[in-house]
Amino acid sequence: MIKLIIVRHGQSTYNKKNLFTGWLDVGLTIKGVQEAKKAGKIIKNNNMTFDIAYTSELKRAQKTLKYILKEINQKKLPVIKTYKLNERHYGALQGLNKDKVKKQYGEEQVNLWRRSLYEKPPALSKQDKTYPGNDPKYKNIKEELPTSESLYDTMLRVSNYYENEITKKLKEHKKVLIVAHGNSLRALIKYLDNISNNDIIKLEIPTGEPICYELDEELKPIRHYYLK
Repeated sequence: MIKLIIVRHGQSTYNKKNLFTGWLDVGLTIKGVQEAKKAGKIIKNNNMTFDIAYTSELKRAQKTLKYILKEINQKKLPVIKTYKLNERHYGALQGLNKDKVKKQYGEEQVNLWRRSLYEKPPALSKQDKTYPGNDPKYKNIKEELPTSESLYDTMLRVSNYYENEITKKLKEHKKVLIVAHGNSLRALIKYLDNISNNDIIKLEIPTGEPICYELDEELKPIRHYYLK
């Protein structure tokens, strides 16, 4: 049996402030650090170790991973960082308060942006200082970087990376840990469990709670559960 562990990062400063975050690179709150450490303790208590870890280019996920690896005494574990596991890009909404955006655009429109599969928020200008193309950590990316993404766009990005890269390690029976974000992990779970378009929109993934997927030799899920 092949096991895959996935964890959503601990609470971020923007989670706490009820702001749209997306690709903005914000840190963890004190609670977020505690959640990350707790996730590490849970993994340790289940006697799990890893051969490789994957995370996004965003520090809230990277720091969560760092705390987990410290707890399980694997600080030197090989880590692959990729924008393919970044949170969904929320376009021009990034950094804005969710309640104020609802007042400006209406709750129905905001719910469409957040929960429909194909609706994209207003695009971010490429001249904006927060456009990822202006960030040095993305300077070697040859593909066009997003100015806004639908949930479907995020699903394509994540599932393609999982298919093309992560499955190679799993097929070698490597023990894999993925620490990422609410929407990127939602995309991965949709892919793994073949969840319908309607049902995946309703799925909520809690911060800092490790999920274990048991996979067969064809990497088809047998079952999944939260580690305790």
